[in-house]
Amino acid sequence: MPVLERSALADSPLADLHAIASELGIDGFRRLRKEDLIDAIVARQSGNGAAPEETASDDEAPARPRRRRGGRGRSRETPEGEEEPAAKPEVAAEPAAAERPARRERGGRGRDRDRGDRGDRGDRPDRGDRPDRGDRPDRGDRPDRAARAERKPERDGGADREERDRMVEGVVELAENGSGFLRLGKGGKPSDDDVYVSAAQVRRCELVDGDRVGGPVRPPRRSERFPSLVRVEAINGRPAEEVSEGVRFDELPAAFPTERFAFGTDDETVQVVEFLTPIGRGSRVTIAGAAHTGKSETLRRLAAAVAALDEELETVVVLAGARPEEIAEWNANPPVPVAALSFAASADAQGQAVERAIDQGKRVAARGGHAVVLIDTLDDVAKGTARKALAAARNIPGAGSLTVIATASAPLGGETTVVALDARLAGARQFPAIDLLASRTLRPELLVGEAGAAAIAEAVSEQAE
Repeated sequence: MPVLERSALADSPLADLHAIASELGIDGFRRLRKEDLIDAIVARQSGNGAAPEETASDDEAPARPRRRRGGRGRSRETPEGEEEPAAKPEVAAEPAAAERPARRERGGRGRDRDRGDRGDRGDRPDRGDRPDRGDRPDRGDRPDRAARAERKPERDGGADREERDRMVEGVVELAENGSGFLRLGKGGKPSDDDVYVSAAQVRRCELVDGDRVGGPVRPPRRSERFPSLVRVEAINGRPAEEVSEGVRFDELPAAFPTERFAFGTDDETVQVVEFLTPIGRGSRVTIAGAAHTGKSETLRRLAAAVAALDEELETVVVLAGARPEEIAEWNANPPVPVAALSFAASADAQGQAVERAIDQGKRVAARGGHAVVLIDTLDDVAKGTARKALAAARNIPGAGSLTVIATASAPLGGETTVVALDARLAGARQFPAIDLLASRTLRPELLVGEAGAAAIAEAVSEQAE
């Protein structure tokens, strides 16, 4: 083999240098860098001229060492005097190749060709022939994605929107934490249809127990049980934005009633009450009498007459300690009670029902409306609660009014009108069993004029004789 100059070796590719090093018998030449490999070749050639003893012919050239599987770019020559281990059969790679299609079928991103048979990446059919991304059906033009885009407004405007647009109206019942519920069930009782009212809405609108509130609702979310009120749109029949904040109800001025309720009904009991014990807006009325004198029946007839008067007049009926038969009669005809508790209910429960009804009437009157609260009965309610409920009635000059009409065994004191029932007349089946001597109206002339007041006095005198 001719001696090669360093400059010629430097210009030769690495593959040629490896071939030269193999012919010269240089150990571990594949692990040498190119400069070190050139130095080794020059040193071997400069040993004895052309080094004929160490330079083997083409037939005697040692076999090129086989690259061990599993290595990456590293090879090892067989030491002198040792037999080269037998190469692993090529069929060992076949099972791995046979398994690749199976992995591809299972959804993996397996390689479907052997590494040695890879073609140019640009010639691969799964790359070069792939459609442009803008035309791929699984991108922006996917039909299912377009369909979902069309269905999304439909979902937003479908059942959810219908639920959000659903308007409700109910009576507020506050909880201890400041939030509340709109009771939509009959009689203001809790039910699965109730609507949650947040504490923020209660504070902002100054809601109290008994307020009748209306507004849209949204469906319950994943962790919620009840639908929620979206906003308060109406309070006691008036727009929420028009309801002014005023002073406390108990601090509002009160005047004797001056506007009489003209019932204009054919009911004889109501006619007698209207003529002999007139009732006006803001009156504080007790229908008093012993048991079985017709107190509840008188109140029920008055309630029907009041409810028929004016649509703008808020009529609230609460039964506290009534007989079950009387509750059934009340529920059969308007006005239906907002709360109906029999005499089996506790005094606390009855008192709470009365307070809620009074609070509702207060709110209406404080905001310029007119309300009538009818209670049957105050006998089983705590005395302080009963007097507080009766004292809430008042005629607010230049504003609204709250009229309270309640039944009791005896007058509580402070009434502007007392309708007393006579047990002897009731026992004789003479209804209405009104005792004119025990009945009275303060300042009747303010309601019926001087002539009307004189006629009342004359009727009382005739009965006294």
